[in-house]
Amino acid sequence: MSAPATAPAPDAETTGRRVEEILDRLAGGGDDKAAAAAEELVRALMDFYGAGLARMMHLIGKGTPPALLGDAMVASLLMLHDLHPEDLTTRIGRALDSVRAQHPVEMTGFDADSGALRLRSAASGGCGCPSTAQAAQQAVEQALSCFAPEVASVRLEQAAAAPEPALLQISRRPPTAAPAS
Repeated sequence: MSAPATAPAPDAETTGRRVEEILDRLAGGGDDKAAAAAEELVRALMDFYGAGLARMMHLIGKGTPPALLGDAMVASLLMLHDLHPEDLTTRIGRALDSVRAQHPVEMTGFDADSGALRLRSAASGGCGCPSTAQAAQQAVEQALSCFAPEVASVRLEQAAAAPEPALLQISRRPPTAAPAS
């Protein structure tokens, strides 16, 4: 007998949208008491799980294992409950590290007031197609939503093309040149 297939773990963004859709359906159903009860239930569960996460982080202390902080789902939960122990710059770095294998990017700046993150493609890999840049942008935005939701927008600049090497002409010696000794 084979083990049952496990469903992929939902991410925080998808789960949040799903909860909002369900609450909207309940609110649109006309039963205000049921909708209010559902919202209260969600708040109670969030408070309970948040308190549990806070207690876990307290027990772990400053020695939080890097594997725990590097996990997108755990990072999302810690961010959701304002418990992530790392600063924003470190979390942006974690997000970028999580996508660099497929999409090499480097941070060129961050405006904390607007939440705008500027990145540059670290290499001009791929075919240079707009779809390649779009895939990189989407991967970066998804990683940032888990690790650094403070980032409101991402501007990805393509790396400048490397200059063509100088052409070196190699030919026979002109007949008037002195013979080599």
